[in-house]
Amino acid sequence: MSLEGVNLNRGFFQLTVPYHWLSWIGWVIGLLMVIGGLVTFMSGGGIIAAFGFFLTGILSPASLEADLHNIRKNAPQPDDLEADALKNGYELESWFFGRSSYSPTNDPSDWILPAPGPSTWNQDDRYAPDGDGSALAEHPTKVGTPLPATFSTFGISMVMFIILLAISFGMIMVDEQTAIDNGEVLAEEAMMKYTPLVMSVIGVIWLIVGYLQHKRQQQMIDTPTSLVRSVAVGSAELVGQVRPAPEKWINVAVDGNQRRMIPGCVDFNWIYEVYVCRQETSTDSEGNTTTKEVCNWQKVRSDKGHVPFMLHDGTGAIRVESGSFKKKELGQYVKRWSSSHADTMRDHFQTEFAARLFRKGDVRKHRWTAYALRIGNPVYLLGMIKPRSREELAQEGLDGTIGHTAISAHGENTPGMKANIQRGTELANLGKIRSSAELLIMPIVCILCGIGMFALI
Repeated sequence: MSLEGVNLNRGFFQLTVPYHWLSWIGWVIGLLMVIGGLVTFMSGGGIIAAFGFFLTGILSPASLEADLHNIRKNAPQPDDLEADALKNGYELESWFFGRSSYSPTNDPSDWILPAPGPSTWNQDDRYAPDGDGSALAEHPTKVGTPLPATFSTFGISMVMFIILLAISFGMIMVDEQTAIDNGEVLAEEAMMKYTPLVMSVIGVIWLIVGYLQHKRQQQMIDTPTSLVRSVAVGSAELVGQVRPAPEKWINVAVDGNQRRMIPGCVDFNWIYEVYVCRQETSTDSEGNTTTKEVCNWQKVRSDKGHVPFMLHDGTGAIRVESGSFKKKELGQYVKRWSSSHADTMRDHFQTEFAARLFRKGDVRKHRWTAYALRIGNPVYLLGMIKPRSREELAQEGLDGTIGHTAISAHGENTPGMKANIQRGTELANLGKIRSSAELLIMPIVCILCGIGMFALI
């Protein structure tokens, strides 16, 4: 399995459609909103059509994402990695107690190309290179750096979102101005003064999110990836596979329950939440009261932990002091458990009592969600490479004559570089990126439309 035949430079335009059934459902709903909104455009359906395009845009993958997903899906994994993998998909554990679990069947942060399994690792010398000492198949020095299409389905959908939203808001403003001129509505009661503000706020939020994402991915693109065997002291970008340090790993029992086990973790966090429903009563200006049920997930408790690990890129391994990294992105959750009851009667009544006392509601569901970086996972790192002390080397029985054994990676920021750890290789992370035009230019256009509306008012 290789990237042969996959163009990593996507050019000007790339049509993309969802590759997951849940995204397909939302995508189809968005298209129905577009069709229905356009049919009723003159009756105010333009806003519905606009948000239909917004939904299809958000659910459309990046220009390279679907191709990488297909390669990942068809790539064979070593038997020893498969044996340690969590069971994917939905599993009903107890019908009576409403217990079930789910592990996502698609992990956009997983290996795209086959990864070496534990049986091939050097068990005597964790710092030694693999095989002939060449880099992993998915290392940036072998696959290169992907470039997204200038415009994709996301970009076209968002352009239509901006156009239709601007036209719909413009029609509202014209109608209200006509009503004001005819004396049907007082100027101070008109809602048109809010439409430019809504347009501008959407653009500003979009621009902030886009800028942060653009800045992060440009840092990833612009920073050359070092090989472990030749990495120097100072700031560096590394890509490789998580392997155990002398501290081994953590087998995490989520919320202390052995049924919810995540094995082989070097970094993890989990959260326990309850689904609380309550009745809320509101009164309108005419004195009419309405009661509706409001439900939301609320956090009960959480936990996180880590141990140092080895980042191995095929040429050798380097120790990573994961506890020194403040910014970590572990990707989507590895497993989620749901239940209609808490683990114990004591917990069940405690959460129910707290919900009734403090939130004026009752608990309908319980869920536990776990995120983890595990042995064998791909990992991307930006950090500071520092020399190790003689005491550290002596504890591992190292003499420091081999360069990468005498250094370690730390989560220290430098000017222009924010130290971070991400699950997934550079290719996997950059495969999800969108172009600068889609992230920055279009939200600026949205803001300008809002400013233009202010001028019209």
